[in-house]
Amino acid sequence: MNIRQAKEYIKNSINIYLKKDEFGEYCIPVVRQRPIFLLGAPGIGKTAIMEQVAQEMGIALVSYSMTHHTRQSALGLPFIAHKTYGGREYDISEYTMSEIISAIYETMEESGIREGILFLDEINCVSETLAPAMLQFLQYKIFGRHRVPEGWVIVTAGNPPEYNKSVREFDVVTMDRLKVMEVEADFRTWKEYALERHLHSAVLNFLDLKKEYFYHMEITAKGRSYVTARGWEDLSEILCHYEEESLTVDETLVGQYIRNERIVKEFTAYYDLYRKYKKDYRIQEILEGRPTVQAIARAKAAGFDERLSLVGMLLDRMLADMQEIMEQAAYLTDTRMLLLAVKKMATGDDQDKDIVAYMEELEEKRRSQMFAQDRAGSLSKEEHRKHKRVLRFLEQARKAVVMGAVGSDVSLQGSLGDVWSGENYYGERAFALVRSQYEAAVSAVERETERVQEELHHLFVFAQEAFGEGNEMLILVTELTVSSAGAGFIAAFGSPDYQRFSQDLMLSERQNQIRGQIADLSL
Repeated sequence: MNIRQAKEYIKNSINIYLKKDEFGEYCIPVVRQRPIFLLGAPGIGKTAIMEQVAQEMGIALVSYSMTHHTRQSALGLPFIAHKTYGGREYDISEYTMSEIISAIYETMEESGIREGILFLDEINCVSETLAPAMLQFLQYKIFGRHRVPEGWVIVTAGNPPEYNKSVREFDVVTMDRLKVMEVEADFRTWKEYALERHLHSAVLNFLDLKKEYFYHMEITAKGRSYVTARGWEDLSEILCHYEEESLTVDETLVGQYIRNERIVKEFTAYYDLYRKYKKDYRIQEILEGRPTVQAIARAKAAGFDERLSLVGMLLDRMLADMQEIMEQAAYLTDTRMLLLAVKKMATGDDQDKDIVAYMEELEEKRRSQMFAQDRAGSLSKEEHRKHKRVLRFLEQARKAVVMGAVGSDVSLQGSLGDVWSGENYYGERAFALVRSQYEAAVSAVERETERVQEELHHLFVFAQEAFGEGNEMLILVTELTVSSAGAGFIAAFGSPDYQRFSQDLMLSERQNQIRGQIADLSL
């Protein structure tokens, strides 16, 4: 199965394992809750999907790599305890709590989340001294004398022996205690993830042309060479930062992430060409609706690989702008709920309460919520940015009330004598300052949304003029559909161009054709 299918199976398994009966007890006993074992090549995203599952299900995540654990660190350290049995005293051996089990309890205490996933990576690389204890753990969820808390599902992962010399192949007794899922590298599935993460379009375009390079292992005269999904993602990250600093990208840099000489040479050559395309076509001018005559003529005459690169560059910029709008809209929605609470206090029976103090309370609650999610391992980057935006708004609005003005708007100054008394800020007029701050933020996002809508229209106009209703237009519409940012933006704000071309192109009938043409390309 691919990693997306594995993710759905994991979510289904967790839902079933955490299902409770009418008495609030888990329906499936612990001994029957087989740990999930993800078996697959390195770098295909096993760890990443565990983070996604925790974030989407709102449960905690505790991750450990088993490669460095000894029997003592996993089971706990022995100590002598004094016990009395039948009136006689005895010295017996006890164990301190396992480091792994204690991490679960700490996460529950700090986050307030009582259910979660214990993810143990490289499970088939445990030391020989720890291996016997793993049988007890896999079936009964016990390390030493301490049990994994109820409500925690165990997911493990490992690499096949051909990828890792430290792997100990599990015997039947061990495998019979696991729910095994063999995961394979799949570019189409990974690309959906890559679009969500806004990976560098040069990487995505190159792999569209050379899908066989997405995941590659071979033995050369110099030893084993390898290319993994993790390598492409890390390379994408460093490319973005190199471009921000105007640093030169060469084979030495690429080779630090892509460990295959032939692929390194081909990607570096493609990247140089990609940079040239970006400069020649002037992406910003196309999205502003003023492409040069030369750009249109060149796009019409270009080969399909160059056209594919151009579409990728335009989509990269378009989807990034759409993502920003959707995140801004999400933060404003959250903020509006908080403002309704502030309004109720300012205009209701509690209008004599201090608005500034109340907003400080809201800030503290939001920080606590963000900390709890972060400590639980269930805080996505998007959620983190949303929390930070809400906190920034609350801080700025609170300061606006204190200062008696909103931003640079001085029209309200001089008429706020009844807004505060001493250090108390209250009443409808104080709330008016907060509301003005919010309305200014909404207006700014509305203006930005209109700009992005115009960009999208200009993109379709250019694509139609340069490519007609060919395969390039199909790619454009398909990628907008696949991306959650693109689909979300169009669903929320509309796009007559998208609606028209998506109907005209009959996507389902032409996708196989375009994929075949891309596969036949050679650089």
